[in-house]
Amino acid sequence: MKIIYNDLLNFLDKKPQINELSNSLFQLGHEHELQQEILDMEFTPNRGDCLSLKGLARDLNFFYGFKDVTQTYEGNIDELKIEFINKSPETCPKISFLQIEIEDTPKKYQKYIEDYFEILNVGKNNFFTDISNYLSYETGQPTHCFDAQKITEKLIFEEKFCNSSFETLLGTSVSLTDKNCVFICNNEIVSLAGVMGGKSTKCSKETKKVLIECAYFEPESIIGKSIKYNLNSDAAHKFERGVDISCQEKVLRRFAKIVADHAQIKDIKIKTFQYINYSPKEIEIDLNKINNIIGTSIERADYFNYLDALFFNLEKTIQVPSFRNDISTQNDLAEEIARLIGYDNVENESLIMPKATKRTLRNNLSDIRNEMIMEGFTEVINYPFSPYKKSSSITVDNPLDSNKGFLRTSLKNSLLNNLLFNERRQKDSIKIFEISDIYSQGDEMHQKVMLGVLVSGRAGHNYQDFNKMLDRTYLDNFLANIFNERLINVEQIPRDSLDSKIKHNIFYFEIELDDSTLKGFRANGIKSKTPSFNQYVPISDYPSSNRDYSFLISDYSKYKDFIEAIDNLAHENLKESFIFDFYKNENNNQIKVGVRLIFQSASHTLSEYEINESVDKILDPILSLGGVSIPGM
Repeated sequence: MKIIYNDLLNFLDKKPQINELSNSLFQLGHEHELQQEILDMEFTPNRGDCLSLKGLARDLNFFYGFKDVTQTYEGNIDELKIEFINKSPETCPKISFLQIEIEDTPKKYQKYIEDYFEILNVGKNNFFTDISNYLSYETGQPTHCFDAQKITEKLIFEEKFCNSSFETLLGTSVSLTDKNCVFICNNEIVSLAGVMGGKSTKCSKETKKVLIECAYFEPESIIGKSIKYNLNSDAAHKFERGVDISCQEKVLRRFAKIVADHAQIKDIKIKTFQYINYSPKEIEIDLNKINNIIGTSIERADYFNYLDALFFNLEKTIQVPSFRNDISTQNDLAEEIARLIGYDNVENESLIMPKATKRTLRNNLSDIRNEMIMEGFTEVINYPFSPYKKSSSITVDNPLDSNKGFLRTSLKNSLLNNLLFNERRQKDSIKIFEISDIYSQGDEMHQKVMLGVLVSGRAGHNYQDFNKMLDRTYLDNFLANIFNERLINVEQIPRDSLDSKIKHNIFYFEIELDDSTLKGFRANGIKSKTPSFNQYVPISDYPSSNRDYSFLISDYSKYKDFIEAIDNLAHENLKESFIFDFYKNENNNQIKVGVRLIFQSASHTLSEYEINESVDKILDPILSLGGVSIPGM
């Protein structure tokens, strides 16, 4: 979410410079980027209360003081006579309606609204919809505008199973399936509640009479709907995270005030329907527990000051404000206080770990990982989603990727994708493995921990292994060793099933890491050596280029210096170097060594000039050793 810096300042008593404000936001746990005078915010899913000017300013109260500068309509508002039926009050326990009729729509907006559209590059629609969008930015509470002239029958809210088409106000057609929250008028769905309104009742530039809906929807009823139907919805984003159940009528009075600042109001009416008696969540006052959790010695007065700054009511218990849906336990309170103190200001204490009394599954999986890594394998981690549907597949209701709507039943396809990714970047020796869960559905859901292993290409890069290829025998022998000669079926995967021009054979196996497998592994034991782990470096998206050089060393006594020089090669574009060929002439004590240099950039495709320039810088110290030359150069 993008926030205009100057807009945020309006809600603060103190006016910090943007860099100071940025530091405070980071301390509170709000990731963001500065784009001139705009704060591009990234909030965690539990902090829906911060998705607005007002909400973010409220969270900064401890540092700069919060002031609510929003004005509401103070004129007389009659009660709205509306035919409204709520068939799902448990899903929508509170809803307010505001009906406004104006003389004429304004030609332009006041500066604070114009700035919102211009600075944040938000597209304008019509007067009422524009106010609705601005109000969501200011308060965090979405509203929806119906053209009142098009609501000709009673309005019904219902959570129901749908199997029908719905045309949105954007003009897109959506096929509704499963259970959805909808507003219905004249037997037609006029709004996908909490997500997007419909075309048939949307406002236009000519609309002068509007019915504004402002509701609280249970987040569980909205979660995933915008993704499921591929609808970009700011309203759904906020409803999914939970809005303030107490603010609906106040927001509508704010709506009315903005309308009154721009146009002459002919008629205005309001009505609220509330189906539950809301009472704030209460948490016991327990300062000792808070100090134990954080590792501090906060005094009682400071404790109350922190909570007061966060708008908690303090009586016999701590009453959680209605906009903080994420607070329910002492741990939550401790986190809030720690944010205000600053995690960097909490003193470190040594962590005392209990002695393990028995091995756990995690221990055993760690042992297997270490064994694989010491053998030269690289661990890969993939998402558990798959595009392939089998009879036993489990469907994901709201997939992150619409093309991967199932939980995977095998690790094979994921590892094959990893293989292709590496081969397209000129990797010619691939030994990878993954330890992860797979899922299947029968009479009930089954979840298994699996080990998948895939090899292809050269056995290694040193001259002894350079011409050897990874094959079934290698994998059979290795696996029989680490799993105590357990029978494991190794599969050769045909190349013609893949989008690849590489001809190297592919060998794969997959095994469940159940008790019997782990017992066999433990019986064999693991090597006492602790594996070394390289720092993670992302694989470049740009191709690599190889250069092979044949060195002639005039005397074997120079070989040690040569090897040391090769091992110490360093250049920003040199990603790998190794000896792939070795020959010693016993008659004259000369040595011929083949060396491969692999160049690759993380930012672009290297030109021939750049590679040659890098080669010159690399070869100079080697050729300066004396007795080392490259025949033909």
